[in-house]
Amino acid sequence: MSTETSSQCALVLFSGGQDSTVCLAWALQRFAHVETVGFDYGQRHVVELSMRARIRERMAAMKSEWKARLGEDHTVKLDALAAMSETALTRDMAIEIACNGLPTTFVPGRNLVFLTFAGALAYRRGAGHLAAGMCETDYSGYPDCRDATIKAMQTALTLGMDRELSIHTPLMWIDKAATFALAAELGGEEFLDLVIEETHSCYLGDRTKRHDWGYGCGKCPACELRAKGFAKFMTERSKR
Repeated sequence: MSTETSSQCALVLFSGGQDSTVCLAWALQRFAHVETVGFDYGQRHVVELSMRARIRERMAAMKSEWKARLGEDHTVKLDALAAMSETALTRDMAIEIACNGLPTTFVPGRNLVFLTFAGALAYRRGAGHLAAGMCETDYSGYPDCRDATIKAMQTALTLGMDRELSIHTPLMWIDKAATFALAAELGGEEFLDLVIEETHSCYLGDRTKRHDWGYGCGKCPACELRAKGFAKFMTERSKR
């Protein structure tokens, strides 16, 4: 691709989890060309990365326009994040609230690093947009998921590369129930089924237990958020 920026090209930060998968569908509805990037940073739930190819394949088969718009996938290895962090996402340690008030699953600087590398890749690929699943409404309290952080990163990347780059966070102000609803809106029951069956968000990387909302240990904060969101989504849906 040309290194000239295109307003019709987007790069989605795609982990293989529920939120980033819904973001990928959101981007495929809006941009003419969409590429994806995943990050291998030594996460305990590295199984999420193994789901990415299957998700992309199923999404391409769902809609002809999605297939036409879905471009290359990229994986970036960021071992240094795990090497320099002592967190429950990169070490075999308890998931709890630390003395600083943040959960031990918080990886300092993770989203800042992700967005920096994604911005550099977008520059090389000629994409004028990034899309990511950060959310401030229904999340684990990570400061690098906040809207103010993302806006600051957009400004920094645009200034630092001297090229306009927009960061989209379509899930920023909605909860997990609304994310399930958005999945159904974007791709119908088939896509909602994919989100439940194929995506992975469990911090422990457990795909041995199947719940109504998908696979996971059922006990970690990510699973609890997903379970609560799905229950609310189903309750709201039954009232319509």
